[in-house]
Parts: sequence; C-alpha cells; structure tokens
Amino acid sequence: MSIRCLLLPLLLLLASMAYAESQPANPDPAKLQLASVHALVMDLDTSEVLFERNPDAIVPIASLTKMMTAIVVLDDEKNAPLDEWIAVDVSQTDEMKNVFSHVRIDSQLQRRDMLLLALMASENRAAATLAHHYSGGYQAFIKAMNNKAKALGMTNSHFVEPTGLSPNNVSTPRDLARLIQASARDPLIAELSTTPKKDVHFRAPRHVRAFYNTNPLVRADHWSIEASKTGFINQAGRCLVLQAEIQKRHLAIVLLDSFGKRSHIGDADRVRRWLETGNSGSVHPSALAYAQRRQKVLMASQDATSQLH
Repeated sequence: MSIRCLLLPLLLLLASMAYAESQPANPDPAKLQLASVHALVMDLDTSEVLFERNPDAIVPIASLTKMMTAIVVLDDEKNAPLDEWIAVDVSQTDEMKNVFSHVRIDSQLQRRDMLLLALMASENRAAATLAHHYSGGYQAFIKAMNNKAKALGMTNSHFVEPTGLSPNNVSTPRDLARLIQASARDPLIAELSTTPKKDVHFRAPRHVRAFYNTNPLVRADHWSIEASKTGFINQAGRCLVLQAEIQKRHLAIVLLDSFGKRSHIGDADRVRRWLETGNSGSVHPSALAYAQRRQKVLMASQDATSQLH
C-alpha cells in the first residue's frame, strides 16, 4: 500500500476535525438569563433552536404586528404603488381613538414613506393608513393578514387590526420566527426596518419631521441586524423580534413580554453575549421578578386548561 493511500484517511480526519473546531459551539441554555417571559433563539442556517422559553404560548404581540402589515402592503404593490401619495386615515381602526401620533390626520405621504414610518418609528397612524388604502378595502386587508399568516405556517397567529394596539393580535415565539424570516427576505422591509433615522417630507400641509428607529441596536456598530421590529402595549409587555448575524450565524431572536423600558433591548444584548462568551450576565432583579410572576400565571393557566380537558 502506498504512502499516499495511508495518508489520505488521516488528512480527511484532520480536515473534519478542523471544520468541527471552526463551528461555533452551542452555549448552555441554562447560562442565558432573560427578562422576557417568552423567547426563542433559532439558527436559521440549520433550523436548530438554541434557546426557547414558552415557544408555543399564544400571546399579544403589540407592534410586531406591523411586520405582517408591511408584508401584506407589498403583496398588493401592483394595485397600490409605493410612490402613490396617500392621505393619513384611521377612521376604521377603532383602536386609534385617543392615541397620540406625530403623523397628522389628512396629511399626505408616499406609500413607501408611510411603510417606513410603520416599520422604523412604529407609527400607528401610518400602519392604519396603509390598511385603509388597501386596494380591496380595510376589512379585506385584515383578511389578507390572516391568510398570509396561514401561508407562512403561522398556525397559532391571529390579527384583528394593522397596528398592534389590540391585544387580540396574537402569535407565538415560534410563529414570529417565521414572520421575521419572511420579513428579512424582502429587501425593502429589511431596509426600512433597520433604517436608523429619516427626515420625512409630508404635504397637505407641506412640512418635514425627523423620525427615529425604535430599536437602538440598529445604530450599534457591533450589531449586524437584517430586519427588526419592537412593540409594546400593557398586555404584551416589551417585545422585540429581529434577524441578525452573530458569530457567523444567521439567527432569529424573538423576545416577548418583559418589564422595563429597555428590558427587551437588554435581553437582545444578553443573547448576543451568551452566544459569544457562553454567559449572558444577570437581569435586573425587578425585571426578573416580573418574569417569574408572569411565568407562574402562565403555568397556572396551562394547568387549569389541562384539567378542563
């Protein structure tokens, strides 16, 4: 037997070992502390779930809803061009009553900029306006949202309006991982949802106003975010969903129902630190106590449901 034949298996073994060593190791889920009551971290290249907490809990999702709003708007682009000027209209969205906004009723924007405000600045009037100007009408827009959820395999999701102000807009961390993937695949949603800041030009009356992204991580140099959306209503807590590249992995990160104005942002940084170092660091005691209380309520509800069945 030649030396070449003897060396080949050894070289293949060494190459295999080198490849394995180059792959990031999966950190211990027990080392990840989060303020979020519901969470999912998924490697999108392998579909491997790296961390999960109540991944199938059906809960309010607040302004994460606007990701679905954007997808439905772009599905209708042939009938509703992005460069068309549309007037701000919230008349059919009951949830918009007495809601503050920097967007004036009846002022006009091109549909693309209205979409930008909904995704980047989470402007509720912008999201409602997009639904009001849907080619099939407002109710057809809501139906399209639910049909799109089914098409994406979001089997535990339901929408009743386009902004996320209603707690009846519900989903699960697992379903939202599908939604953020679909959002990131669309170049325009990816661009608009990660835009740090934009001076937006209105007309009727003509004026300019600066708007900023509700997710400060899009302005952080150490993050490579491909799509993102934040959300908050009292029933949903602080929420964040994003797709990002960390440690050469494309990841979906879903964080729902945390306490504290920046708790969801802190959780995203803890996920990143956990992936890079194996340890996330600690959670503020008040946020941790909130998560533990909410977890107990969830478990009690699940026990009651199982007893009924």
